[in-house]
Amino acid sequence: MKKYLVIGNPIEHSLSPKLHNYWIKENNIDAIYDKKSIKEEDIKEIISKLKNDNISGINVTVPFKKKVIPFLNELTTLAQETDSVNTIYKKENKIIGDNTDIGGFEHALKHINYNVRGKKAFILGAGGVAPSIIYALKKIGISKITLSNRTKEKAEFLKNKYPDLNVINWGETSNSDIIINATSLGLKENDEIKLDYSKIGKNKLFYDIIYNPGKTKFLIKAKKFNNKIENGKYMFACQAQLAFQIWHNVKPIINEKVLELLEND
Repeated sequence: MKKYLVIGNPIEHSLSPKLHNYWIKENNIDAIYDKKSIKEEDIKEIISKLKNDNISGINVTVPFKKKVIPFLNELTTLAQETDSVNTIYKKENKIIGDNTDIGGFEHALKHINYNVRGKKAFILGAGGVAPSIIYALKKIGISKITLSNRTKEKAEFLKNKYPDLNVINWGETSNSDIIINATSLGLKENDEIKLDYSKIGKNKLFYDIIYNPGKTKFLIKAKKFNNKIENGKYMFACQAQLAFQIWHNVKPIINEKVLELLEND
């Protein structure tokens, strides 16, 4: 039986095992998928298990999407462009890092028929999934991206990669069409993002990468100001679908039953 897992810290909230094990069963694949909370010093050992065929594939979540890179043999173009890896596999005795977050976010926007072409985006957060969001938005025609991060150095690091990025201080507001929470703020019940919603206006799209819980304070407050809201559930399903396809050479179906699996327990 092949073994797959998602690594991160925190990892309790992850519904990856629920989703992947459902698809594994639906497609009659002899495999199991688990989750593991690790520390940075555990990365080398986990990757060596993949090299030794004790594990067949790994998903990576916060805060290790960049930290796993030194332990890999090769990166796909998307992983290289973003310095971000969320899917790892072995091919021809090489350990490859890939990025399915980009495709996941792109498909999620298509799913809600949201066209970003010519619009302005405001991204909160510079780590984890942020480079993938920036890459996807630029690819599909965004006109301007403003970014804010609690640690400004991280935001400036991304600006070096994407020079046309507009960086502002944490707590400042940008007049934008789509506001994206790419931080982990919202995973805990008392988490709150300091944002002046009144300055942003109405009828904007507030998108939270977090999918569990389904409604963070970020989204609840945005709704009170008459904005459209969307959580990261569909993006999560799409990036998982792409990872599943890489590992098993099968494209699993995303339907209502799958999306119901991702509702809060």
